[in-house]
Amino acid sequence: MHAQEIIRSIEAEQMKSNLPTLYIGDTVKVGVIIQEGGKERTQPYEGVIIARRGAGINQNITVRKTFQGVGVERVFLIHSPRIESIKVLRRAKVRRAKLYYLRDRIGKATRLKQRFDRPLQ
Repeated sequence: MHAQEIIRSIEAEQMKSNLPTLYIGDTVKVGVIIQEGGKERTQPYEGVIIARRGAGINQNITVRKTFQGVGVERVFLIHSPRIESIKVLRRAKVRRAKLYYLRDRIGKATRLKQRFDRPLQ
């Protein structure tokens, strides 16, 4: 067995199969496992997917939300054991692969038109 085959088999074990199909512009709620002292809890992070990168086990998404008037972006490795769940809340109609232009917009200008032709799960 070659080294690449061994790496692929280990990666295949770590990959999650219960993930929904994610598109750019989706509003998602990501359940992130956070350690506080000796305890673990799930903290929801809700926002819009503005970018997707990578493939296979290295695939990640950038989620943007506005918190107290400040834009906050967070990159999630979607197959990470720290990610408990990803739930799609709504889908948006977008015309590009990266929504970086949302960084320059404030308030109502950041709204995206909702689309109903794709199922949520």
